[in-house]
Amino acid sequence: MSHFPPAPVAGAAPLDGAGSAALTYSGTAVDIGHALDDGPYALLQRIAAVLAALSIVVDGFDSQLIGFAIPVLIKEWGITRNAFAPVVAAGLIGMGIGSAFAGLFADRFGRRWAVIGSVLVFGAATCAIGLAPNVATIAALRFVAGLGIGGALPTSTTITAEFTPARHRTFAVTATIVCVPLGGMVAGLFAGQVLPAYGWRGLFFAGGVLPLLLAVVLLATLPESPRFLARRPQRWPELVRLLARMGRAVPPDAAFTDVREQRAEQHIGFTALFRDGRARDTAAIWAAFFMCLLAVYSAFSWLPTMLTNEGLSVSLAGYGLSAYNLGGVIGALVCALAISRYGSRWPLLLCCAGGAVSAWIMLGVGATQHTALLIVGLGLHGLFVNAVQSTMYALCAFVYPTGVRATGTASALAFGRIGAILSAFAGALVITAAGASGYLLMLGAAMALVLLALAVVRRHIPGRTKASRR
Repeated sequence: MSHFPPAPVAGAAPLDGAGSAALTYSGTAVDIGHALDDGPYALLQRIAAVLAALSIVVDGFDSQLIGFAIPVLIKEWGITRNAFAPVVAAGLIGMGIGSAFAGLFADRFGRRWAVIGSVLVFGAATCAIGLAPNVATIAALRFVAGLGIGGALPTSTTITAEFTPARHRTFAVTATIVCVPLGGMVAGLFAGQVLPAYGWRGLFFAGGVLPLLLAVVLLATLPESPRFLARRPQRWPELVRLLARMGRAVPPDAAFTDVREQRAEQHIGFTALFRDGRARDTAAIWAAFFMCLLAVYSAFSWLPTMLTNEGLSVSLAGYGLSAYNLGGVIGALVCALAISRYGSRWPLLLCCAGGAVSAWIMLGVGATQHTALLIVGLGLHGLFVNAVQSTMYALCAFVYPTGVRATGTASALAFGRIGAILSAFAGALVITAAGASGYLLMLGAAMALVLLALAVVRRHIPGRTKASRR
């Protein structure tokens, strides 16, 4: 059942040729979907998307700090890499739980508080890791930080999707998600400077302060999603004021509906992910997230360790992960542009194939003999893998309507976190047993399975030409 009252939708005058945001309505019923999807991209909407993106930058920064710290901790504390598998797993378990519950929280209580709460949690926990006396304490604090890191991703992408007009949505959502590898790239450069001077404790202190400062900014400036507000009549006065700030004046007594979402949304709640023909797509998206996050977090958590195991210095190992993240930023943006023009099916499948092939090609590259070539190869691999991972969030935003969009995205990410948790143990075991060759074989195999899963998805984002014919 829909949350909207059964009021008829009033006609909305089209925007004028100058791009004015002024809208006129006959009566008091306002179609929020028309106002947002087909209207201009106002400054406040862009600010909301930027704030969501900044949340993901610090999310990506904090999520990858442990990967840079592990080689230093192994040397300082004199313990094995396998001892850190539970630390990595604890953080990823927290991310999985955070992803699942943040989506439900956001759909019930609002996107704004879900994002702010997530940022506060992982900022405070990351700061506390700087005081940890042993591995068990780091594991516990990484679990708490993971709750916030996992919660920030689906709720921030939902805010971006619901503030952005339909014609810009795929690129905007991808640009938000691409901030994960962007944050990781910044973390790599940051770690290269901080670790030699201040050690791993200073790295975690700095990594925790940044999100805490951002949380203060979000409290002061981040608005609630207008589509979320439209579903709660008691908050319609707040929505009227928000639309006025976006240059869309509506009557103070306006009632709101969302015709497009109502047509797609015959059911709400978790079971809606498997109704109305979505069961196949949901299962395939979950499988794709599972294998893709296994590949991504095998790199985030263990790539520096693998490279140091092959004889590279800690600094060069950090640059390897930075190259992986830099490639991811470029790949995700290029893939988003391709999806906007050609639809999501073929760009995603081609990037999956590129991710598998690029990993397997590196099997013949020696780390110490051809270091520069290996780092370039890691950048190329990161380009393909993160292109897939980042744009799959836009696919979720297309497949699921407003009432279950945060839940659908969060559930896919939560299922993907199981693959990420598996990577915590698989990475350590594979590097110990088979070195770089086994590690790269695992990355390529994971991306080949992502290709198969995404080929099964029925509701891919249509290309520009196909969408215009509808």
